Amino acid sequence: MALPDAAPLDTSPHVADYGRVGVWRKLCEAAAALPPEDDAAARRFFGTSFVPLSVTDYGASGGLFTGYYEIELNGSRQRRGRYQTPIYRRPPDLATGTRYSRAEIEDGALSGRGLELFWVDDPIDAFFLEIQGSGRVRLRNGDTVRVGYDGQNGQPYVPIGRLLVERGVIPRSEATMMTIRDWMNQHPEAGAALRRENPSYVFFRELRGDGPIGAEGVVLTAGRSIAIDRAYIALGVPNWLEADERFASAAPVRRLVVAQDTGGAIKGPVRGDLFWGTGSAGASRAGIMNAHGRYYLLLPRSVASRLAPGG
Repeated sequence: MALPDAAPLDTSPHVADYGRVGVWRKLCEAAAALPPEDDAAARRFFGTSFVPLSVTDYGASGGLFTGYYEIELNGSRQRRGRYQTPIYRRPPDLATGTRYSRAEIEDGALSGRGLELFWVDDPIDAFFLEIQGSGRVRLRNGDTVRVGYDGQNGQPYVPIGRLLVERGVIPRSEATMMTIRDWMNQHPEAGAALRRENPSYVFFRELRGDGPIGAEGVVLTAGRSIAIDRAYIALGVPNWLEADERFASAAPVRRLVVAQDTGGAIKGPVRGDLFWGTGSAGASRAGIMNAHGRYYLLLPRSVASRLAPGG
């Protein structure tokens, strides 16, 4: 349902008022009227209609930017053969699910209640589905269905990459999603034990139509949608992102992105997770992204004048 013009753009940020919907709606309508594929017109529009405002964390403008993607899994609607790892739907009473940690859920705390949405053939894929927040499940009959985030068990998120670095298993300079996944594939028992040290657990729902869908409720765009900490940044706000890879040889990121999603590991004002697409193509780019960067909020002039230092 469309919000009225007088409604706040987003009530979640607790550090700033990002203005009323009516101010943003006019700009969105103007942006939609721009000629398709006309980059020069788009640059003129953003240059004249918005004011860049640097995002800082107690004065520091630098932060961590990672990547995510829509993972592909092999699954079945029934438990059979190699399909032994459940993907759970959200319990009707979410509070029921919040009583259990990942280890307890893996040990069967929710089994037998009809909450199994799918069964997949790889527990590592299932774990990374939770980290990515969305995925596509290829069924035995050849059909493909989308699943999306539908709640979390309320337990704290513990980054397993950080644990591997702290224990000297993977050097900090090599700790990317791909190296972590490779290590778990090479050490299946140790990897399974490590995953249980992250008590957070994510529930999913089946999605119809295009996807994946972000927290804003719109389809994400590869290379343009970014997940942010909604406590600081409003959904729907365009940003100019500048980020340089720390460990990989990928090209620097200099691009316009839009805050359209959130994530359990995305905490702090200068922290982002850039969506890179679906399947192996998205995974190859997202899996190596571990960049140091900064971003600038692109705000309507009336909003920027109020939020700028001294405004």
